[in-house]
Amino acid sequence: MHAVYVFDAYGTLFDVHAAVRRHAAEIGPDADSLSALWRTKQLEYSWTRALAGRYRDFWQLTEDALDTAFLKIPTAPRAMREALLDAYRTLDAYPEVIDVLTTLKAAGAQTAILSNGSPAMLELAVRAARIGELLDDVLSVDPLATYKPLPAVYETVTLRFRVFPEAVSFQSSNRWDVAGATAFGFRTVWINRTGEPDEYRDLPPAVTLSSLRGLETA
Repeated sequence: MHAVYVFDAYGTLFDVHAAVRRHAAEIGPDADSLSALWRTKQLEYSWTRALAGRYRDFWQLTEDALDTAFLKIPTAPRAMREALLDAYRTLDAYPEVIDVLTTLKAAGAQTAILSNGSPAMLELAVRAARIGELLDDVLSVDPLATYKPLPAVYETVTLRFRVFPEAVSFQSSNRWDVAGATAFGFRTVWINRTGEPDEYRDLPPAVTLSSLRGLETA
């Protein structure tokens, strides 16, 4: 067991494709393509803003990314925009999340989220998932006005919990995020839900799991 278990939010605790899935029938046959492009552009915009030093909060980037996805997939009805954004505010948590957090807390570990998400986004998502009481803190990049994988973002964890990086187990479904956290010095766990190939072999995770289940013994 580690002293602190820190989780990425979007894609790790919360299913980023749940918003489109709820409205797949209304969107039509290109629903999956819309969801994938929305996520891709959301992340791309965060990296671009971080590198350029031109911060725009993650909710704004989420809106921008959806608008771009509609432009690139014109068969998807733009009339669904507000419904999709509303759904994104309360994404489904993965089914194992509550059990895993409960087990970690019962074992005496501290738990937290470290996310690109804005504070308002994270508050809604945590409330919808009913996991607030299972978290010691919810950390957003917003006070830093930048994004992962910049080292300063991961440093917020060590400053908040007053621990060295090696005391932290960091979990993310995003391989680039795992690479950044590994470079910072965290013990990292890649939650590879879809069996993706490893793209950052020089910055390997300590453990790879297909879901969060078994994290407490990994």
